[in-house]
Amino acid sequence: MSQYIFKMPDLGEGTVDAEIVAWHTKPGDAVTEDQLIVEVMTDKAAVEVPAPVSGRVVSITGAPGDKVAVGSPLIVFDVAETAAGPEQPAPAAASGVPPARPVASAAPAVPAAPAAAQVRSGRVMASPANRRRAREAGIDLATVVGSGPGGRILSDDLAGAAANPGANPAQSPGGSAAAGRADVSAETSEIKVIGLRRLIAERMSESKRNIPHFAYVEEVDVTELESLRQQLNVSRPADAASLSFLPLVVMALTRVLESFPQCNVLYDAARGVLVRHRAVHVGIATQTPDGLKVPVVRNAQSLGLWEVAAAIRRLAERARSSKATRDELVGSTITVTSLGKLGGIASTPIINAPEVAIIGLNKAVERPVVHQGAVAVRRIMNLSSSFDHRFVDGYDAAAMIQALKTLLEHPAMIFIPKVQSR
Repeated sequence: MSQYIFKMPDLGEGTVDAEIVAWHTKPGDAVTEDQLIVEVMTDKAAVEVPAPVSGRVVSITGAPGDKVAVGSPLIVFDVAETAAGPEQPAPAAASGVPPARPVASAAPAVPAAPAAAQVRSGRVMASPANRRRAREAGIDLATVVGSGPGGRILSDDLAGAAANPGANPAQSPGGSAAAGRADVSAETSEIKVIGLRRLIAERMSESKRNIPHFAYVEEVDVTELESLRQQLNVSRPADAASLSFLPLVVMALTRVLESFPQCNVLYDAARGVLVRHRAVHVGIATQTPDGLKVPVVRNAQSLGLWEVAAAIRRLAERARSSKATRDELVGSTITVTSLGKLGGIASTPIINAPEVAIIGLNKAVERPVVHQGAVAVRRIMNLSSSFDHRFVDGYDAAAMIQALKTLLEHPAMIFIPKVQSR
């Protein structure tokens, strides 16, 4: 037997290990060179790893959720059969690292089925949402026949597979069926926290553990802002989508940060240095089928309103469809989060470290308030913010939100150039 030992690639940027997100092969499978064999995730990015050679899989290391050190054996191939052919010579024993393919996010796929099931070879085509549904239902995508274009697996295909579970006995490579399934009994279910969800959990925990959050909630009368929004939507460019409050808030925030640069900061904990930015790179917290992602509107301070709106829409769509690149998901200097119609009265957003501030938009509702000495029905929205109290004093945090409130309540001021004092 001639073996090719493939080791966990060095994925760059100081990574020392990577988490197995999903195997696309198992011992005994025949694979061809450049065929996708495994998806892994580091703290920086998700990566699709192709096969370096053609051959038969002898063994694999790690199940989904396990971490494998860079340079450790990941998968062993028997290349004797291919080496015997005239066109594919292979060394008797070797190790190699082919180029890995970075992707924006990895939706965990379900493990491969046992040999008794009919298993497809090659890349299984399915959306991240359908991959998640399959994983939670314990369905092996490799055994599902897709009815979509090019064999893509659709929701109806999953429904059919779920209706006939005996035909899809999913089993984890190198482990028991229960290890790779979400349902372990009729009353309970177990879902292993892996991939992007694991990374989100770690970062949220680290942020709350290491950052003393200072929360501040302010009530904002957005009646005038709503009037402006409606008027702008009536006269919007033909190729522009309808405006929400979010682009207007981002525009106002870029103006406010001119006077509060201490909130447009990243904390480099390793060096004990605050890195203050002139440019405002606004992270937009976006809910996706794979979990929360934060695509970044870069240099928002230099963009017009419709440019900001278009950027938010484009980046959110790319994040939800798992098409966003790593560069589009990193580098924010301050984050804005909004739950839209689910926004509630108030929230306590968690800071997106290493930033020092995050602004949350809550639901805008009409209610009676005292306005200019009389009771009137006004549209009211709360701003919920959190600040890193190590570097942003409570007074400065409150003053910043008050300044943002002023612009949102008098939105014409958002578009008036700031007068420089002599």
